[in-house]
Amino acid sequence: MSLSPKQIVNELDKYIIGQDKAKRAVAIALRNRYRRSKLSEADREEITPKNIIMKGPTGVGKTEIARRLAKLVKAPFIKVEATKYTEVGYVGRDVESMIRDLVECSIRLVKEEKMKEVAVKAETVAEKKIVSVLSDLKKAERGEMSKEVFDARLLEDLRAGKFNDTQIEIEVVDAPKSMEIVPGGAEINIGSIFGDMLPKKKKRRKMTVRQAMQQIVNEESEKLIDDDSVTAEALSRAEEQGIIFIDEIDKIAGKANQGADVSREGVQRDILPIVEGCTVMTKYGAVKTDFILFIAAGAFHISKVEDLIPELQGRFPINVELESLTKEDFVKILTQPQNAITSQYGKLLGVDNIDLKFTDDAIEEIASISADMNATSEDIGARRLHTVMEYLLEDISFNAGGDYPTVQVTIDKKYVDEHLDTMIRDRDLKKYVL
Repeated sequence: MSLSPKQIVNELDKYIIGQDKAKRAVAIALRNRYRRSKLSEADREEITPKNIIMKGPTGVGKTEIARRLAKLVKAPFIKVEATKYTEVGYVGRDVESMIRDLVECSIRLVKEEKMKEVAVKAETVAEKKIVSVLSDLKKAERGEMSKEVFDARLLEDLRAGKFNDTQIEIEVVDAPKSMEIVPGGAEINIGSIFGDMLPKKKKRRKMTVRQAMQQIVNEESEKLIDDDSVTAEALSRAEEQGIIFIDEIDKIAGKANQGADVSREGVQRDILPIVEGCTVMTKYGAVKTDFILFIAAGAFHISKVEDLIPELQGRFPINVELESLTKEDFVKILTQPQNAITSQYGKLLGVDNIDLKFTDDAIEEIASISADMNATSEDIGARRLHTVMEYLLEDISFNAGGDYPTVQVTIDKKYVDEHLDTMIRDRDLKKYVL
């Protein structure tokens, strides 16, 4: 990964509006990982990531920044809620489970990459198997044609997608289901306890050709991949590139004497060694947490960052505050990102032959209503737009559907005012409620 911090911020700008301070902080943290990877082994051991705390109301982009960041560099990434964990001695998820989840994510990432590498070989094998099944199924259609020519035609039709929905019966590996021995703990696959000493069970299943193709490609890819190399690479990637996003950190910021059954401070002390750096045992091997990047986030409405225990604060040296979204931000969110809400609704209703358009004054009005609602009631950030848009397009969404010709629907300010009248009236009344 050789993106500069400026390039990283530019990539994040495609999906997240505003929050420049937070973007700069995560971009520098990510670039520092690249810089560290270019140093000698002795120097690398001395340099640890500078973890980040993001403070800001819900719906302003905290999770999205971390998620897009991980996606940008194909790093193992998991999001956990701090409130999920309980102090040692209580029943519940232990904090080490976040590292095990990260390793599982890393294994899945590496496996997907390896499967893409062997996909061509696996598809060739799958095509042969499915053509063989189709050849037996359509034997009556062959007539005097040689088997080779008939199979070649079947292969052409298979690749052209003509048999996608044809039902066939194939033999698949019967994978035993995993069992969770302890609630919230590690899963154990009873069928794999004895390793490869016992032959894999197989069963016959009916499915479409498209499903069968995917099933066989997956099975053949598994055979072509070296599990040991996948595990080794996944563990290394989790240790060196892993990102753990701890949400709702503010909910455990407080003292044990505040009346909770499980002390918040106790959970913080359990998280501390993970963030400081320790070795966690997983079913794939030991994982060092020293170089994992931790990004914590919380609204901090009631508590403050200073309410976290000093040791934990010290492990999160970078503290960035995210701003509440303004009307101008809402206008940009509705129009600029690659996954803008207006384009999402346009694509969804396009399935039912509705060509949805928004005028500039409609966008302005939607943004204004959303900003005012956040100001007069609970501030839920960009999520407010989903509430407003669902309410606005309810009639269109309900009446759409069926074999109608394409209809163009233009949403203007008048339409917004008419359809959000009740919402606006409720908003205006709240101004006078003490």
